[in-house]
Amino acid sequence: MASSSSGLFTGKSTSSKLKSVKLLEVLNALEEEESGHSREEIFIAPPKNAAGDFTDEDSGDEDGQRGTHVPGNVLHAFVVPEDSGTREEEDLQLQPAMKKQKAVVEPQRVWTKRDIRPDFSSWTATDPHMEDLKSQELSPVGLFELFFDEGTINFIVNETNRYARQKNVNLGLTAQELKCVLGILILSGYISYPRRRMFWETSPDSHHHLVADAIRRDRFELIFSYLHFADNNELDESDRFAKVRPLIVRMNYNFQKHAPLEEFYSFGESMCEYFGYRGSKQLPAGKPVRLGYKIWCGTTSRGYLVWFEPSQGTLFTKPDRGLDLGGSMVVKFVDALQTRGCLPYHIFFDKVFTSVKLMSILRKKGVKATGTVREYRTERCPLKDPKELKKMKRGSFDYKVDESEEIIVCRWHDSSVVNICSNAVGIEPVGLTSHHSGANKMQTQVHQPSLLRLYQEKVGGVGRMDQNIAKYKVKIRGMKWYSSFIGYVIDAALNNAWQLHRICCHDAQVDLLAFRRYVACVYLESNADTSSQGRRSRRLETESRFDMIGHWIIHQDKRTRCALCHSQTNTRCEKCQKGVHAKCFRAYHIR
Repeated sequence: MASSSSGLFTGKSTSSKLKSVKLLEVLNALEEEESGHSREEIFIAPPKNAAGDFTDEDSGDEDGQRGTHVPGNVLHAFVVPEDSGTREEEDLQLQPAMKKQKAVVEPQRVWTKRDIRPDFSSWTATDPHMEDLKSQELSPVGLFELFFDEGTINFIVNETNRYARQKNVNLGLTAQELKCVLGILILSGYISYPRRRMFWETSPDSHHHLVADAIRRDRFELIFSYLHFADNNELDESDRFAKVRPLIVRMNYNFQKHAPLEEFYSFGESMCEYFGYRGSKQLPAGKPVRLGYKIWCGTTSRGYLVWFEPSQGTLFTKPDRGLDLGGSMVVKFVDALQTRGCLPYHIFFDKVFTSVKLMSILRKKGVKATGTVREYRTERCPLKDPKELKKMKRGSFDYKVDESEEIIVCRWHDSSVVNICSNAVGIEPVGLTSHHSGANKMQTQVHQPSLLRLYQEKVGGVGRMDQNIAKYKVKIRGMKWYSSFIGYVIDAALNNAWQLHRICCHDAQVDLLAFRRYVACVYLESNADTSSQGRRSRRLETESRFDMIGHWIIHQDKRTRCALCHSQTNTRCEKCQKGVHAKCFRAYHIR
């Protein structure tokens, strides 16, 4: 998997020329670095001509046999240090045709030693949509289909059939078959084989009857190879993610439509792992390198993904308002939030995004914000020198407030010196936090300003989402450059559906694994029920009826006979697809 025009940024070279390197050379260079160096990551960008037809072609089989690799014109790799500030803004420095712009001289801020006096209104908003979802008592499949709704499924079916016709193939994909394919992808997150064809093998050590009874192997491979999400005749050549842009737009709309209306949100970076021939799994264990697409994410504090946008670098995403790229993405997330109303949201992010300028812009929008900040972005706030602060006892801090805009910058000494900035939360009340003393081997209490305590409580939303996705992420992948991104979107939708399940279902909550298993089983068994070949075995039906996993009673418009007492009923088991009364439901599912 090589790149013919890749950029190598290590933060150590002063050269302004773009060095062309192969991705393998990048990986080898990182492996030769000493372990004491700062953490680095590899940022993969789609090809510059991502709208070309060649990027739809498979480059080899999933097993990664020798000689099969992604062509050099498909991927571009950038190696960036973790603490390089705006990691992609260096792209602008490497454009020889870029004219130097005159620096905008902004008025110098006046900093005063006092606590902040914010003028935001208090949070009083209610969430009628969430109350409506609670009243509907949706099953896991119903919650997942809030995001992969009928419109989205039909859109994917139409685009896939269109793409197949362009290749002179009569695919004839239906919505039911697409859901079956989604079910297999979801199932691969918790049951995976070295080769996906092993699901259909007749060998007793690998055969999976649920998959084999739902769809034929060759039919699955054909559908999966033509899966498509955009019309190739209407692609925006300036957008590297044009092949999946319609799906991104639809998912962002559905994520925001059903998002819990909360005061606190997190913003950060997520990584969509790339599963190419020379992916991160080829690196030595423990090597701190991540390989994949970087995605800007805005989440609730519990990890519900509200808004996302894959990063394309500053060459394709122009920063505005005098901000860097990260700050511009925060503003876009806030704009998306405010489509539901201009409420006093509170956004938390880390030092990659925070600046006093960003705090000022968000304050003018009526949005609270708190985040750790690098010293050079504090606009010369005169705080105690970090070396001087380290000599003082742990828990010591210094702070100043900008007189004109009520923005506070605080420097706190704990195990290290931390800078934090906020336009909404101040120092008081100062609390106590436990700190482990290595020398004395005991817990000690140190002082902690209020804004630091709130930041530590609310900033982890993106991390929680990443943790949930990583547990059972889709393992089946194709060799198209965007195939792993599609798996990421499916995993994100399942995470969001599970988050809604935790909010709406207090009495019958299931964990994330059981939730995913339920969705996968319903999609696979439903397709086996309706398959024209009639390959569904009696053994499969019997096992699923008594497995005690994910059986939900739902309303049906047409009355049918109860499978137990044989009288008419307007309810059925969603998983078994059998009519059954509420009073007969338990007895029907027990041997």
